[in-house]
Amino acid sequence: MSGDLPSDFGFPIEVHAHEPDTVYVIPITSDSEHYPPEGKLRVYRSTVGGNDWEPLTRGLPQSHCYVNVLRDATAIDTLDPCGIYFGTTGGQVYSSADAGDTWEPIARDLPAVLSVEAQTLS
Repeated sequence: MSGDLPSDFGFPIEVHAHEPDTVYVIPITSDSEHYPPEGKLRVYRSTVGGNDWEPLTRGLPQSHCYVNVLRDATAIDTLDPCGIYFGTTGGQVYSSADAGDTWEPIARDLPAVLSVEAQTLS
């Protein structure tokens, strides 16, 4: 599944709520360096099941970002378009209301975020 990702490492993988061939991953540098490659926090999206990836960066820090996203610290809701959420070991929680096209921080200055869950109200 690594295709053209910047690294073969990264634990959080999520599948789009309505498009099973669309997957998201947040790579880390290596097994021993648990931060985003080049210090750029990026979520990668593949719409073809993991062969080709595009970086999603709008609203995410693109320099000097040395946090990790743990495997249970991502979630996707069931709205259309689906919302995506992830928390970092630096205490930030980011969300995207447009399936990953843009991001915004929704919480800061928390302890390391170990788990994120999403629930929608109907």
